[in-house]
Amino acid sequence: MKFLILIYSNPESQRTWAGLSDAERTEGFGDFAGLNAELAASGELVMAEALDQSYTTSVTVRQGKVTAADGSFADQEQVAGFYLLDCASRERAVEIASRIPDARFAHVEVRPVLDLSGQMT
Repeated sequence: MKFLILIYSNPESQRTWAGLSDAERTEGFGDFAGLNAELAASGELVMAEALDQSYTTSVTVRQGKVTAADGSFADQEQVAGFYLLDCASRERAVEIASRIPDARFAHVEVRPVLDLSGQMT
């Protein structure tokens, strides 16, 4: 079953990362690398990416009119990265999410991915 893990960032979590020593920051990035390697070896990792938070465009279409505005639709919290996993259960996805360094001081969310392949014609 596929799960999307969303890693959120907010001003407090950004301050926390900025306040880490170089050694602590290196350890955190090492934790990401180790987790990525483990998930790739187990076949559970479909994709993982960090997202550039410096430039976001929100797009809406209302009555046929497209509006593109700079910035996220959320004022304080932004998606900072994600994992797309293919793992056995929700419990396994939650266990993996708990190992993401940001889960210690930010919000990490697990969402099942709907399988719509049988509904497409």
